[in-house]
Amino acid sequence: MTTPSGQHVLIVEDDALIALELESTLSEAGYAVVGPAGSVRVALGCLADNGSLAGAVLDINLGDEDVFSVADALSSSRIPFLFLTGHSNAVLPSRHKKRPIVRKPYLPATLLATLAAAIDGHDR
Repeated sequence: MTTPSGQHVLIVEDDALIALELESTLSEAGYAVVGPAGSVRVALGCLADNGSLAGAVLDINLGDEDVFSVADALSSSRIPFLFLTGHSNAVLPSRHKKRPIVRKPYLPATLLATLAAAIDGHDR
């Protein structure tokens, strides 16, 4: 497994407390956090401004919008990501059904292992 030392990871999460917790968890593990972005517009801006993303963590519901346009942009850019959500797989569009999902509430170790696997799997 690759060590995260400085790999840039985008956080897309509209709940401020969860976003801060994610930022802390990822930073403590050695990732360089981009965001957190609380909307699709901000997330797409972060993606456009940061060409060196190693991965992303996406909440599905961002207020009154969903994150799937961000997922599509990441997919098009070949950037691995996972969904962090309380929803079931049924809400995922077919094009993203095989993406990793971490369920809320989550264990930090599970999140980190899933993110590392997504990034490592992408490098192969």
